[in-house]
Amino acid sequence: MSLDTIIDQAFAPAASSIDRGDIPGAVLGIVTADGQRNMRWKGHAQIEPHEESLSRETWFDLASLTKVIFTTTTILRFVEEGRIALDDLLIKVIPDLRQYDMNAAERRLTFRQCLAHQTHLPAVEPLYTYGQDPNTLRAFILQRVWQSGPPVYSDINFMLLGIAIERITGKPLIDQPLPQNFSFRPDPHLCAATERCTWRGRVIRGEVHDENAFALGGASGHAGLFGTIDGVLDFARGLLEGSILSADSLKAIRTRESEKRTVGWEGVYSGWHGGDACSPATIGHTGFTGTGLWLDFERGLAWSLLTNRVHPSRHKDSGILSLRRATGELVIALFDGQTRF
Repeated sequence: MSLDTIIDQAFAPAASSIDRGDIPGAVLGIVTADGQRNMRWKGHAQIEPHEESLSRETWFDLASLTKVIFTTTTILRFVEEGRIALDDLLIKVIPDLRQYDMNAAERRLTFRQCLAHQTHLPAVEPLYTYGQDPNTLRAFILQRVWQSGPPVYSDINFMLLGIAIERITGKPLIDQPLPQNFSFRPDPHLCAATERCTWRGRVIRGEVHDENAFALGGASGHAGLFGTIDGVLDFARGLLEGSILSADSLKAIRTRESEKRTVGWEGVYSGWHGGDACSPATIGHTGFTGTGLWLDFERGLAWSLLTNRVHPSRHKDSGILSLRRATGELVIALFDGQTRF
């Protein structure tokens, strides 16, 4: 079975979702460790206020894939360069974190804990409702007395990591260098639209969907990155072949820090979004806008499903979880059943 046949059959659930009107459009890409890739796409990049077709070159708001593609990778490169260590305290580079209380819990947080979502910080906070001045909101994040709770998947963890990157580099996140086919400032005309936002009063296209990232200046450690399917597959192949990160960093993103979490990523577990056919050596991540990336290191295989499922509204059942699982199950089953490429 050829990779071309695999992608055709694996794209069937997404094509059905588009035909039913559950999602406007989607692109599925598959890449192997030796560089073979293929992709399929269908549907619309935008249906409101007018229809535009989706293509291979469509840029997607990657949402929380920002956490793994940009933020986690950047922090791990700093570790490789010896600028920080994973178990360093954040205050090594953000000394003013909770600066009015030297005993504050936030001052004991490490890079590893934030990357693996093993902190007391909450999942999310509507920071944008406090204003839109990025510098004031960053100060608010750093000085807020955050309510303590059990470890949860937290955007706040990655907001802090984003601020750490800015401190280390001396540049705002939106000005950080990025690989080809990634951007914090995409051309809106090339992008898939996301939500008809009641707060901003318009259909969002080419600006970050996440309200907090928008209020923080358009980019944050948790959201703001845009990319094409080729950009995402280039990144995935780099991880599979070991050219993007060192052996120690690759070990970190593949080693459990908790039942479900590694450094930055999510490890496979029963019922997860990547499907149950994945090997134990699989990591993945999703984004709220309808994006996802999975890497099965045992098979030397990665796949990414990019959709704009929140267009024109997040307040509907797009069936994205079942779509992701069905796609992953098919990718693995078909790949395992191949005879040759």
